[in-house]
Formats: sequence, C-alpha cells, structure tokens
Amino acid sequence: MKALILVGGFGTRLRPLTLSVPKPLVDFANKPMILHQIEALKAIGVTEVVLAINYQPEVMLNFLKEFEKKLGIKITCSQETEPLGTAGPIALARDKLIDGSGEPFFVLNSDVISEYPLKEMVNFHKGHGGEASIMVTKVDEPSKYGVVVMEETTGKVKKFVEKPQIFVGNKINAGIYLLNPSVLNRIELRPTSIEKEVFPKIAAENKLYAMVLPGFWMDIGQPKDYITGLRMYLESLRKKSSAKLSTGSHFVGNVLVDESAVIGDGCLIGPDVAIGPGCIIESGVRLSRCTIMRGVRIKKHTCVSNSIIGWHSTVGKWARLENMTILGEDVHLGDEVYSNGGVVLPHKEIKSSILKPEIVM
Repeated sequence: MKALILVGGFGTRLRPLTLSVPKPLVDFANKPMILHQIEALKAIGVTEVVLAINYQPEVMLNFLKEFEKKLGIKITCSQETEPLGTAGPIALARDKLIDGSGEPFFVLNSDVISEYPLKEMVNFHKGHGGEASIMVTKVDEPSKYGVVVMEETTGKVKKFVEKPQIFVGNKINAGIYLLNPSVLNRIELRPTSIEKEVFPKIAAENKLYAMVLPGFWMDIGQPKDYITGLRMYLESLRKKSSAKLSTGSHFVGNVLVDESAVIGDGCLIGPDVAIGPGCIIESGVRLSRCTIMRGVRIKKHTCVSNSIIGWHSTVGKWARLENMTILGEDVHLGDEVYSNGGVVLPHKEIKSSILKPEIVM
C-alpha cells in the first residue's frame, strides 16, 4: 500500500518554530510531527510514503533519509511549483500512487495527530465497497467547521455543510482518507479542494463513506492546539503504553522525558510536559503544560507553563514564562525575566521582561 501526506506550505501559524525547520519536522512529543504518521502507516503495511510539498523538499528528504533506513519504508517527494489546494497535490502525485495493484491509498493532512486507527479504516473501506472513505471526528462546536452529514448505521455520507448556523450534526472531516485509484480520475491538475469539490461529487453518487474516529484528534498546526494536542497524546499514551511516561516524586500527571535529559533536585514537572533529548533542567524548576525541545537548558527556580521552548534555547534563573510564550531556536532569556505570551524569533537574547503578548523580532 501507498500513502500521500499533504505537507503543504510554510507553517506560518507555528512560527517562530517553522523559521528553523519545515512544519512537519517540528517536534511533537519528542519526535517530528510527521514521524508519528509515517510510523503508523508503516505499522499497517504501507511500503511507500509520498510527501506532497511546496517548500524546502530537500530539507525534508535529507532529514527523513535516516528514518527511511530505520523504519524500512520508502519516502519520496512530489513537489508543487504553485499551491494546488488539498486535491491538486493528489493529481500531481498520480504516477507515484498508482502501482497497478488496484489497492486503495491513504491521504493524510500532516497537521493531524490521533491514534491513527488505520487498520480499522482498511477493514471499513473493504466492508462498504464504496470509492472513498474519510475519517470523521466529533466536536463540541460544529459551527466552526465543515460538518459531514452521514447515515449513522452505514456511514454513508449524504452531504457536507460548511460552518452550519443550525445544528445538522457534530462530525467533521478529520483529514485522514482512504481512496480507490479511480478517485484520481475525478481530480484535475489545478488548484482544487478535495473537501469542497471532489468529496461532494462522490457523495452525490453514494460512493463516499465516513468512519467515526475512536480516541482523540487534534489539528496541531497552531500553538494553542499544539499544547492541547500534547495533553491528549500523553493521555492516550498512558492508556496504551504508560511505561514510556516518567514516574517518581518529581512528576505529576503525564510527563514524557527523553532518557538523555538531566533533571535536577527539587523540580516539579507536569502535568502534560514533554522534555526532549539533551535537555538540562536545573534544580527547583517548575514545568507544566509545555514542550521543552532538544538541547534546552532551564536554569534554577524557573517556572514555565503553557509554553513551547525551541531547540537549544536557554532560560535564566528565577524566570517565569507563561500564556503561550514561544521561544524560537537558540533564544537566550536572562535571569529573572518574565514573559507573558512573548513570541521570540530565533537567535535572540532577551534581557528585559515581555509584559504582554507580542512578537519580539
């Protein structure tokens, strides 16, 4: 089987982290976002992953070469020269996706994090005999999204309603699809939307089916949702393989710590924290609801909450970071500095407090 991951553009919503690497390579729970998807695809027998990309393909491919060997899966790129929406890239990658076997192929949005029940999706797809399957997830506020209206018993999709003002359902497109090769004949090579142009036509012919995603789902393409997604991911990890989470008097709730990180005495860490490789957390530090990326040093008695600290940054002693503070790569924050939602671009030194949410160039 093959799979296409829609990598897309510049990841502007996750700046300043995406100023250093393309968005799919930004760490989430101590590994690049896209690796969560590639590992899930490999686990159910996908042999080749095509990345639909319009930005820095060489950076992506160089980085993923080592994982190609480690996982034993082929990773190639299909490069857009102009943005082609969500369906155009599938048409562009047509020759890479068709192998003559007639098997369906997966399409995934690279921002989506979930438990990836891909094996169940293959069984569902074979069972209904339609042309395409989409994964849907239940949400509390459907009016913010495009809603998928479907038959509860069979999963057959009736129609799509964009941002409904009256309640028509609470299931939205989760950005994971399984498509028969025949779907490629429906997509023109031009900027086009799979959600608004392709799927409604398949649904009108009664050939589109939706499977309700079990477990959690989050689009982690922006900082607030990234932090929420981390909480959901760690909670799921506790249920499935809790041995990966840290335990001991230092930790409260779900905490993921790379084995090469060093944690000092008297720290209190958690809930919902990921600490990456080579990090040094000095004594008396308090961390909650945050991601500390590879090579970061946090000095004594500092408090970090609801924040993302980018690679190889340093946070001084007795500092306080909160309210979606994001430090880009290699940022150095002085002792006793307070940041209330500061977003700091890479390679900066910050010596004075950031009292209200702002971007520091």
